[in-house]
Amino acid sequence: MQRHANYIGGQWCAPVANSYYQTHNPASPAEVLGEYPRSSIHDAEAALKDAADARLGWSETPVPQRSAIIQQFAQLLAQSKDELARIVTLEQGKALCESTGEVLRAATEATFAAGEGMRLSGHTFPSERAGLTCFTVLEPLGVVAAITPWNFPVVSAVRKIAPALACGNTVVFKPASLTPWSAVYVTRLFEKASLPAGVLNLVVGPGIAVGERLVSDPRVRGISFTGSTDVGMHIYERAASHMAKVQLELGGKNPAVVFECDDLDGAAQEIVSAAFLCSGQRCTALSRVIVEDSQADTLAQRLVARIKKIRVGNGLDPQTTMGPLVSKQQMETVISYVRKGHEAGATLLAGGTALVKAPETEGYFFAPALFDHVPANSPLALEEIFGPVLPIIRVRDANEAIQVANGTRYGLAAAVFTKNMHFIHEFVRRVESGMVHVNHGTASQAHIPFGGVKDSGQGSYSIGPTVKDAFTNLKTVYVRW
Repeated sequence: MQRHANYIGGQWCAPVANSYYQTHNPASPAEVLGEYPRSSIHDAEAALKDAADARLGWSETPVPQRSAIIQQFAQLLAQSKDELARIVTLEQGKALCESTGEVLRAATEATFAAGEGMRLSGHTFPSERAGLTCFTVLEPLGVVAAITPWNFPVVSAVRKIAPALACGNTVVFKPASLTPWSAVYVTRLFEKASLPAGVLNLVVGPGIAVGERLVSDPRVRGISFTGSTDVGMHIYERAASHMAKVQLELGGKNPAVVFECDDLDGAAQEIVSAAFLCSGQRCTALSRVIVEDSQADTLAQRLVARIKKIRVGNGLDPQTTMGPLVSKQQMETVISYVRKGHEAGATLLAGGTALVKAPETEGYFFAPALFDHVPANSPLALEEIFGPVLPIIRVRDANEAIQVANGTRYGLAAAVFTKNMHFIHEFVRRVESGMVHVNHGTASQAHIPFGGVKDSGQGSYSIGPTVKDAFTNLKTVYVRW
């Protein structure tokens, strides 16, 4: 077991209060993985000071030099995929193949961000007055707070840090308390890539102390947060007190609508994969199936058959296709929703129970659950579970399918499986979501904007060219010659 430190001003340093906490392997909760700083507002203050002090020097560093450092980081990340993937699986639980894919995806996104730094271009406009030249430029925000979740501890961090740095900002990085090991490793790779002192600062600790300090400080001009909608709303309120720009990636209750589908086997495969990847603990998981009555029985059978092929186990086992839930609290939440499904009168078709007698010692392993005949107004149909529980909601026609799809507070991603071209266009036009997937699951790509509407997001989308909008200010210039 190793004791880890914060990274502030280019130095690895103990927390001011010299207080630490332990992390555990969700596949074997008695196994202690390491000790990490239980940082306080004093540690956050030190990181903010150094980030603010480094801001001017980094923003004036020529863009090719900034991009070269980020590209070097991306290469180091790809080279470290085996070691870092193992760390992700140990502290988060997901299957090793998923962890490896996450690290490689993060490297791809970092590479794109490095290139995006070279594309920080403005526009020149024709003037309505003679002798004037009019143009715009993009400028860094200043200090950015990057607050990341535990479900994708590498790609979420890189998705915030790399583009923020490429745009000339300095960063204070607060990872989720459940997955700090990945954060320490990522930070060490940036250090190895020769990032100047103070440009990236890592502070590990509870959100009630560190996170609250970061989002409330007027020196923080940009906040990028991925997590629950309720926490995101609180951050939005705090950011408004000093007019900081926000990029919020929040919750989802993503529908898979099946209507006049001529490939129910293919639809079932895509839905099960998208629903139970990362044990269902991801914001873009397909978390409800909306299907017309005439195809519901057949689809349900196909889904059950696919779910039975899932092998739940320790993520380090190469035979495992779904790892444990991340914590005792997460398992208790999932079990509570299974209970709500029964209370709502839904029919449990598969799973829905812990797979060991003593999860707190044997691991948080849970059999993926499928419910049928779920009422459209029940908690299973409306609330984000963030776990391996998939409800089937039956509808009469296409119009009802879209109404049910839009019937939650969320609007992150949506999928539709159909052969009906008219319905495809109608669904794309009417569904209230930031991303739409036609005849495939909710898989995003590393160069395409990612984000949601309604209570699923706020601010510019992450990934792709929209990251420039999140991490820069626009300045308009008029020049008389």
